[in-house]
Amino acid sequence: MALNNDINLTCHAEVLAQLIAKHSIDKQTVNTDISGLRLYQWSYSTPPISCSHSASICLIAQGSKQIVLGDQRYHYDPTHFLVSSIELPVIANIVEASEQRPYLSLSLDLDLAEISQLITTGEFSYLNNKQTHTGLSVSQLSPTLMDAFIRLVKLLDEPSNIKVLAPLIKQEIFFRLLSSDQGPRISQIVTSESHSQQIARAINWLKQHFARPLNVGELATESGMSKSAFYTHFRAITSMTPLQFQKKLRLSEARRLMLTENLDAMSTSFQVGYESPSQFSREYSRLFGAPPLTDIKKLREASPV
Repeated sequence: MALNNDINLTCHAEVLAQLIAKHSIDKQTVNTDISGLRLYQWSYSTPPISCSHSASICLIAQGSKQIVLGDQRYHYDPTHFLVSSIELPVIANIVEASEQRPYLSLSLDLDLAEISQLITTGEFSYLNNKQTHTGLSVSQLSPTLMDAFIRLVKLLDEPSNIKVLAPLIKQEIFFRLLSSDQGPRISQIVTSESHSQQIARAINWLKQHFARPLNVGELATESGMSKSAFYTHFRAITSMTPLQFQKKLRLSEARRLMLTENLDAMSTSFQVGYESPSQFSREYSRLFGAPPLTDIKKLREASPV
Protein backbone atom coordinates (compact mmCIF):
# COMPACT_ATOMS: atom_id res chain seq x y z
CA MET A 1 0.00 0.00 0.00
CA ALA A 2 2.80 2.41 0.94
CA LEU A 3 4.61 1.62 -2.32
CA ASN A 4 1.46 2.31 -4.33
CA ASN A 5 1.00 5.63 -2.52
CA ASP A 6 4.59 6.61 -3.31
CA ILE A 7 4.09 5.76 -6.98
CA ASN A 8 0.82 7.71 -7.07
CA LEU A 9 2.46 10.70 -5.41
CA THR A 10 5.33 10.67 -7.88
CA CYS A 11 2.92 10.60 -10.83
CA HIS A 12 0.77 13.32 -9.30
CA ALA A 13 3.81 15.48 -8.57
CA GLU A 14 4.90 15.25 -12.21
CA VAL A 15 1.47 16.37 -13.39
CA LEU A 16 1.38 19.24 -10.89
CA ALA A 17 4.92 20.29 -11.88
CA GLN A 18 3.89 20.53 -15.55
CA LEU A 19 0.87 22.65 -14.64
CA ILE A 20 2.85 25.03 -12.43
CA ALA A 21 5.58 25.38 -15.04
CA LYS A 22 2.99 26.13 -17.71
CA HIS A 23 1.37 28.93 -15.72
CA SER A 24 4.54 30.50 -14.32
CA ILE A 25 6.73 30.88 -17.41
CA ASP A 26 9.37 33.60 -16.87
CA LYS A 27 7.88 34.44 -13.47
CA GLN A 28 9.10 33.50 -10.01
CA THR A 29 5.80 34.23 -8.27
CA VAL A 30 2.33 34.25 -9.83
CA ASN A 31 -0.82 35.47 -8.11
CA THR A 32 -3.39 33.47 -10.02
CA ASP A 33 -7.00 34.24 -10.90
CA ILE A 34 -8.03 31.78 -8.18
CA SER A 35 -8.26 33.72 -4.93
CA GLY A 36 -5.48 32.80 -2.48
CA LEU A 37 -3.62 30.53 -4.92
CA ARG A 38 -0.02 31.42 -5.80
CA LEU A 39 2.50 29.58 -7.98
CA TYR A 40 6.29 29.67 -7.68
CA GLN A 41 9.11 28.80 -10.07
CA TRP A 42 12.78 29.31 -9.19
CA SER A 43 15.66 28.03 -11.29
CA TYR A 44 18.28 28.32 -8.54
CA SER A 45 18.63 27.58 -4.85
CA THR A 46 18.44 30.59 -2.54
CA PRO A 47 20.25 31.71 0.60
CA PRO A 48 18.22 31.83 3.83
CA ILE A 49 15.90 34.84 3.64
CA SER A 50 13.73 36.21 6.43
CA CYS A 51 10.08 36.54 5.46
CA SER A 52 6.56 36.39 6.82
CA HIS A 53 4.84 33.05 6.27
CA SER A 54 1.09 33.55 5.90
CA ALA A 55 -1.61 31.18 7.14
CA SER A 56 -1.56 28.75 4.23
CA ILE A 57 -0.93 25.25 2.95
CA CYS A 58 2.12 24.79 0.71
CA LEU A 59 2.94 21.99 -1.73
CA ILE A 60 6.11 21.33 -3.72
CA ALA A 61 5.84 19.61 -7.10
CA GLN A 62 9.59 19.67 -7.81
CA GLY A 63 12.59 20.53 -5.64
CA SER A 64 12.70 21.08 -1.88
CA LYS A 65 12.65 23.87 0.67
CA GLN A 66 13.64 24.54 4.27
CA ILE A 67 11.82 26.75 6.79
CA VAL A 68 13.25 27.79 10.16
CA LEU A 69 10.90 28.95 12.93
CA GLY A 70 12.67 29.80 16.18
CA ASP A 71 14.91 26.81 16.84
CA GLN A 72 12.79 24.41 14.75
CA ARG A 73 13.69 23.38 11.19
CA TYR A 74 11.15 22.09 8.68
CA HIS A 75 12.14 20.46 5.40
CA TYR A 76 9.56 19.50 2.79
CA ASP A 77 9.48 18.13 -0.75
CA PRO A 78 6.99 16.59 -3.23
CA THR A 79 5.98 13.91 -0.70
CA HIS A 80 5.14 16.36 2.10
CA PHE A 81 3.10 19.51 2.62
CA LEU A 82 3.60 22.40 4.99
CA VAL A 83 0.85 24.16 6.92
CA SER A 84 1.04 27.47 8.74
CA SER A 85 -2.05 28.08 10.87
CA ILE A 86 -1.10 31.70 11.66
CA GLU A 87 1.22 34.26 10.09
CA LEU A 88 4.74 33.81 11.43
CA PRO A 89 8.19 35.34 10.83
CA VAL A 90 10.45 32.61 9.44
CA ILE A 91 13.74 32.12 7.64
CA ALA A 92 13.29 30.21 4.39
CA ASN A 93 15.48 28.97 1.59
CA ILE A 94 15.01 26.87 -1.53
CA VAL A 95 17.36 23.91 -1.15
CA GLU A 96 16.93 22.07 -4.43
CA ALA A 97 16.53 23.91 -7.76
CA SER A 98 18.32 24.26 -11.10
CA GLU A 99 17.75 25.48 -14.66
CA GLN A 100 17.12 21.90 -15.75
CA ARG A 101 14.82 21.06 -12.80
CA PRO A 102 13.46 24.28 -11.32
CA TYR A 103 11.79 24.53 -7.96
CA LEU A 104 8.02 24.40 -8.62
CA SER A 105 5.52 24.91 -5.84
CA LEU A 106 2.23 26.48 -4.83
CA SER A 107 0.56 27.94 -1.77
CA LEU A 108 -3.11 28.34 -0.92
CA ASP A 109 -4.24 30.77 1.76
CA LEU A 110 -6.36 29.24 4.50
CA ASP A 111 -9.92 30.56 4.29
CA LEU A 112 -10.73 30.70 8.01
CA ALA A 113 -14.41 31.49 7.41
CA GLU A 114 -14.77 28.42 5.16
CA ILE A 115 -12.82 26.25 7.61
CA SER A 116 -14.99 27.46 10.48
CA GLN A 117 -18.11 26.52 8.52
CA LEU A 118 -16.72 23.04 7.80
CA ILE A 119 -15.96 22.52 11.48
CA THR A 120 -19.48 23.60 12.41
CA THR A 121 -21.13 21.18 9.98
CA GLY A 122 -18.65 18.29 10.29
CA GLU A 123 -17.86 15.83 13.06
CA PHE A 124 -14.23 15.96 14.12
CA SER A 125 -13.11 14.00 17.16
CA TYR A 126 -10.37 16.44 18.15
CA LEU A 127 -12.59 19.52 18.71
CA ASN A 128 -12.49 19.18 22.52
CA ASN A 129 -8.72 18.69 22.56
CA LYS A 130 -7.16 21.61 24.49
CA GLN A 131 -3.56 20.83 23.52
CA THR A 132 -1.67 23.83 22.13
CA HIS A 133 -0.04 23.17 18.73
CA THR A 134 2.83 24.92 17.03
CA GLY A 135 1.78 27.30 14.27
CA LEU A 136 3.87 25.50 11.63
CA SER A 137 4.12 21.84 10.70
CA VAL A 138 5.03 19.40 7.91
CA SER A 139 3.00 16.27 7.14
CA GLN A 140 3.01 13.37 4.72
CA LEU A 141 1.10 14.25 1.54
CA SER A 142 -1.71 11.96 0.40
CA PRO A 143 -2.57 11.26 -3.26
CA THR A 144 -6.15 12.45 -2.63
CA LEU A 145 -5.02 15.86 -1.35
CA MET A 146 -2.54 16.19 -4.23
CA ASP A 147 -5.29 15.26 -6.69
CA ALA A 148 -7.53 18.06 -5.35
CA PHE A 149 -4.74 20.58 -5.87
CA ILE A 150 -4.16 19.33 -9.42
CA ARG A 151 -7.84 19.85 -10.21
CA LEU A 152 -7.66 23.36 -8.69
CA VAL A 153 -4.64 24.38 -10.79
CA LYS A 154 -6.21 22.84 -13.93
CA LEU A 155 -9.00 25.41 -13.56
CA LEU A 156 -6.50 28.06 -14.68
CA ASP A 157 -7.05 26.60 -18.18
CA GLU A 158 -10.80 27.04 -17.72
CA PRO A 159 -11.16 30.65 -16.55
CA SER A 160 -14.93 30.71 -17.14
CA ASN A 161 -15.34 27.86 -14.62
CA ILE A 162 -13.20 29.32 -11.82
CA LYS A 163 -16.00 31.26 -10.13
CA VAL A 164 -18.20 28.18 -9.68
CA LEU A 165 -15.73 25.29 -9.33
CA ALA A 166 -12.77 26.82 -7.45
CA PRO A 167 -14.75 27.33 -4.19
CA LEU A 168 -15.92 23.71 -4.32
CA ILE A 169 -12.42 22.31 -4.81
CA LYS A 170 -11.00 24.59 -2.10
CA GLN A 171 -13.73 23.37 0.24
CA GLU A 172 -12.62 19.80 -0.47
CA ILE A 173 -8.98 20.73 0.20
CA PHE A 174 -9.83 22.32 3.54
CA PHE A 175 -12.01 19.36 4.50
CA ARG A 176 -9.20 16.91 3.71
CA LEU A 177 -6.82 19.13 5.68
CA LEU A 178 -9.15 19.08 8.70
CA SER A 179 -9.43 15.30 8.35
CA SER A 180 -5.63 14.89 8.38
CA ASP A 181 -3.25 15.01 11.34
CA GLN A 182 -3.17 18.78 10.79
CA GLY A 183 -6.83 19.09 11.74
CA PRO A 184 -6.31 19.99 15.42
CA ARG A 185 -3.77 22.67 14.51
CA ILE A 186 -6.07 24.31 11.96
CA SER A 187 -9.22 24.04 14.06
CA GLN A 188 -7.67 25.81 17.02
CA ILE A 189 -7.15 29.06 15.16
CA VAL A 190 -10.84 29.35 14.25
CA THR A 191 -12.24 28.15 17.59
CA SER A 192 -13.54 31.07 19.66
CA GLU A 193 -11.20 31.98 22.53
CA SER A 194 -8.83 29.10 21.88
CA HIS A 195 -5.25 29.67 22.98
CA SER A 196 -4.17 29.81 19.33
CA GLN A 197 -6.69 32.54 18.57
CA GLN A 198 -5.61 34.52 21.64
CA ILE A 199 -1.94 34.26 20.65
CA ALA A 200 -2.85 35.21 17.07
CA ARG A 201 -4.25 38.50 18.38
CA ALA A 202 -0.98 39.17 20.19
CA ILE A 203 1.02 38.34 17.06
CA ASN A 204 -1.03 40.77 14.98
CA TRP A 205 -0.36 43.49 17.56
CA LEU A 206 3.37 42.75 17.58
CA LYS A 207 3.53 42.86 13.77
CA GLN A 208 2.04 46.33 13.77
CA HIS A 209 4.02 47.70 16.73
CA PHE A 210 7.31 45.77 16.73
CA ALA A 211 9.36 48.98 17.03
CA ARG A 212 7.78 49.78 20.41
CA PRO A 213 9.26 48.59 23.74
CA LEU A 214 7.87 45.16 24.63
CA ASN A 215 5.53 44.81 27.62
CA VAL A 216 4.56 41.15 28.05
CA GLY A 217 2.06 41.98 30.78
CA GLU A 218 0.12 44.31 28.49
CA LEU A 219 0.22 41.76 25.67
CA ALA A 220 -1.12 39.07 28.01
CA THR A 221 -3.94 41.34 29.17
CA GLU A 222 -4.78 42.25 25.57
CA SER A 223 -4.95 38.52 24.78
CA GLY A 224 -7.19 37.75 27.76
CA MET A 225 -4.65 35.51 29.47
CA SER A 226 -2.52 35.56 32.59
CA LYS A 227 1.12 36.51 32.06
CA SER A 228 2.41 32.99 32.77
CA ALA A 229 -0.23 31.31 30.55
CA PHE A 230 0.43 33.79 27.76
CA TYR A 231 4.18 33.14 27.88
CA THR A 232 3.70 29.36 27.88
CA HIS A 233 1.24 29.24 24.97
CA PHE A 234 3.10 31.88 22.95
CA ARG A 235 6.26 29.78 23.07
CA ALA A 236 4.38 26.56 22.30
CA ILE A 237 2.80 28.06 19.16
CA THR A 238 5.70 30.15 17.80
CA SER A 239 8.73 28.21 19.14
CA MET A 240 9.96 31.60 20.46
CA THR A 241 9.54 33.79 23.50
CA PRO A 242 7.70 37.09 22.93
CA LEU A 243 11.03 38.95 23.10
CA GLN A 244 12.66 36.61 20.58
CA PHE A 245 9.62 37.00 18.32
CA GLN A 246 9.86 40.80 18.49
CA LYS A 247 13.59 40.69 17.72
CA LYS A 248 12.89 38.44 14.73
CA LEU A 249 10.32 40.91 13.41
CA ARG A 250 12.68 43.86 13.94
CA LEU A 251 15.70 42.20 12.35
CA SER A 252 13.71 40.77 9.44
CA GLU A 253 12.33 44.22 8.65
CA ALA A 254 15.83 45.70 9.01
CA ARG A 255 17.21 43.18 6.52
CA ARG A 256 14.42 44.02 4.08
CA LEU A 257 15.02 47.77 4.40
CA MET A 258 18.75 47.44 3.78
CA LEU A 259 18.34 44.96 0.93
CA THR A 260 15.48 46.59 -0.97
CA GLU A 261 15.61 50.25 0.05
CA ASN A 262 19.40 50.64 0.43
CA LEU A 263 19.22 52.09 3.95
CA ASP A 264 22.42 52.14 6.00
CA ALA A 265 22.71 50.01 9.13
CA MET A 266 22.59 52.88 11.64
CA SER A 267 19.43 54.55 10.34
CA THR A 268 17.82 51.13 9.91
CA SER A 269 18.55 50.18 13.53
CA PHE A 270 16.71 53.25 14.83
CA GLN A 271 13.82 52.76 12.41
CA VAL A 272 13.06 49.24 13.64
CA GLY A 273 13.22 50.19 17.32
CA TYR A 274 16.83 49.78 18.48
CA GLU A 275 18.35 52.49 20.64
CA SER A 276 21.90 51.15 20.22
CA PRO A 277 23.38 50.49 16.73
CA SER A 278 26.03 48.24 18.31
CA GLN A 279 23.36 46.07 19.95
CA PHE A 280 21.52 45.95 16.62
CA SER A 281 24.69 44.77 14.87
CA ARG A 282 25.35 42.07 17.51
CA GLU A 283 21.82 40.68 17.37
CA TYR A 284 21.73 40.88 13.57
CA SER A 285 24.97 38.89 13.39
CA ARG A 286 23.64 36.23 15.75
CA LEU A 287 20.48 35.75 13.68
CA PHE A 288 21.90 35.97 10.14
CA GLY A 289 25.49 34.84 10.72
CA ALA A 290 27.23 38.05 9.62
CA PRO A 291 27.20 41.80 10.36
CA PRO A 292 24.59 43.82 8.41
CA LEU A 293 26.82 45.16 5.63
CA THR A 294 28.52 41.80 5.05
CA ASP A 295 25.22 39.94 5.05
CA ILE A 296 23.51 42.30 2.60
CA LYS A 297 26.52 42.14 0.26
CA LYS A 298 26.41 38.32 0.29
CA LEU A 299 22.68 38.30 -0.41
CA ARG A 300 23.09 40.57 -3.44
CA GLU A 301 25.94 38.47 -4.78
CA ALA A 302 24.15 35.15 -4.19
CA SER A 303 20.85 35.94 -5.90
CA PRO A 304 20.37 37.12 -9.48
CA VAL A 305 17.31 39.04 -8.24
